Amino acid sequence: MAEILGGYNLLESLLPVNVLIVDDNEAAADLLQELLTLQDHTARCTYTAQQAMDAAADERFDAALIDLTLPDFPGTEVARRLRSAAADRSPRLLVAISGFSEEEAAGGAAAQNLFDHHLQKPIDMGELSAILSKPR
Repeated sequence: MAEILGGYNLLESLLPVNVLIVDDNEAAADLLQELLTLQDHTARCTYTAQQAMDAAADERFDAALIDLTLPDFPGTEVARRLRSAAADRSPRLLVAISGFSEEEAAGGAAAQNLFDHHLQKPIDMGELSAILSKPR
């Protein structure tokens, strides 16, 4: 069992993460999946909110990267539904991704309470890696 130092589980922080990517920009989502795979994570791309909900019902994810503007319903609604799912079916880490800064992003204050982090596109992979490596 990994030793926990100051509340930080070093071994857990190095484990691969299973990530749900929700972005209607298919090229960006697919590239993000490739980059995460190169870091030994697993990732599944979905391009609509409904596809994301279906994927979350079928598979257990550690984290979800959710675009705030999706064609069928907002990313904040995806986050709300994931948060309300059974604890064993819901990703523990929700990250908003948007072309806007956190202050400008759709959802405003509502998004701040639903997401653990916000990343502005283009996504800084160093920042994302740091977020994914934190204890879950």
